[in-house]
Amino acid sequence: MSFSQGLSGLNAAAKALDVVGNNIANSQTSGFKSGSIAFADIFAGSVGLGVQVAGVSQNFADGGLNFTGRNLDIGLQGKGFFRMQNEGGGVFYGRNGQFDLDANSNIINKTNNLFLTGYQATGTPPTIQPGAPVGPIQIPTGDMPPAESTTGSVTGNLQADDDTIITVGFDHTKPETYNYTSQVEATDSLGNKHTIKLYFVQTAAGTWKAYARDETSPAVGPASELPLSFDANGNIDMPSAIINVKSSRYNGANALDLDIDLSAITKYSGDSTMKLNEIDGQAPGKYQTFTVGDNGEVVATYSNGKKQTIAQIVLADFANSGGLAAEGNNLWSETPQSGQPFLGTSGSGSFGSVKGSSLEGSNVDMGEEMVNMIVYQRNYQSNSQTIKTQSELLQTLVNLR
Repeated sequence: MSFSQGLSGLNAAAKALDVVGNNIANSQTSGFKSGSIAFADIFAGSVGLGVQVAGVSQNFADGGLNFTGRNLDIGLQGKGFFRMQNEGGGVFYGRNGQFDLDANSNIINKTNNLFLTGYQATGTPPTIQPGAPVGPIQIPTGDMPPAESTTGSVTGNLQADDDTIITVGFDHTKPETYNYTSQVEATDSLGNKHTIKLYFVQTAAGTWKAYARDETSPAVGPASELPLSFDANGNIDMPSAIINVKSSRYNGANALDLDIDLSAITKYSGDSTMKLNEIDGQAPGKYQTFTVGDNGEVVATYSNGKKQTIAQIVLADFANSGGLAAEGNNLWSETPQSGQPFLGTSGSGSFGSVKGSSLEGSNVDMGEEMVNMIVYQRNYQSNSQTIKTQSELLQTLVNLR
């Protein structure tokens, strides 16, 4: 019986050394999760028959995050897995964030050619729709079409202590007929740039009027105008502070019809300043590159300076991650023990955070593995000694006369 006990100990120690060796071998594997072995005794009646391997569990704690600067390297910290699928629709989960593009601009995992999945943006402009289907993420490399500017806003200040009062009629060609001027740029339906000039005139002490005019394609008639009313704190005090700019058709495009919101303008002492806050529309742009943000959004950049969200990475998690089945290549699949996956996005609910241009390293603790190797080696040696001792006892019995 001692032979079987010692043999079971040898087998268990050898299996434990296999686990340690696998951990050490994968100490530089991105997203690798170290394993640990569990033992259980074998019992029959009142006598122990040795030891058996109860199982090998994986430690899903985070590995260290390493910045790589590569836009297709995606790190993950906290709970969750990347959700990937093969061409047949089979779904797998992993933490290795080394991705690349295939010939069709799909994001794929470099080590196993699985498609990274998420929510693809749709519509014009592209947006992530609530309840959108989850599928492979594809990077659209086509040009961004032009879009007409319809709304915009400016922010700034009009000099409250300006003592210049203008009583003559406004004329954009005569600087003496206005106190301050600024400009913003807009685009028409063909992407043509339009320079919109804004003029501000103090018609009486503390009383101002705004004028707006398209300098690129001016409409027939006077410039648009809007009296401005301020309260005692220097803030706009009127139901609506929107000035409308209309212009004639330019190079075959639709006539520009633009509303500019002036409600963020103040009237304080000090210099007059004015700058564009925001404006919609854009000139046509060619696709240049994309980045993955910390919220998991995939954002494309175009030559016109615009950025556009094109997809969002989906994360998956399980009620019991320890019940996942290891598939090799740093992949797992769901089992009845893990439960069904629930999906989310970076930073939402209990999910961890995606980090662009970074990779999660292995969570193997080399110091701990070296100590475990020594312990299991001694265990193996000790079990071999029990077999040797039993052999010597049997030899003694055989030699009895």
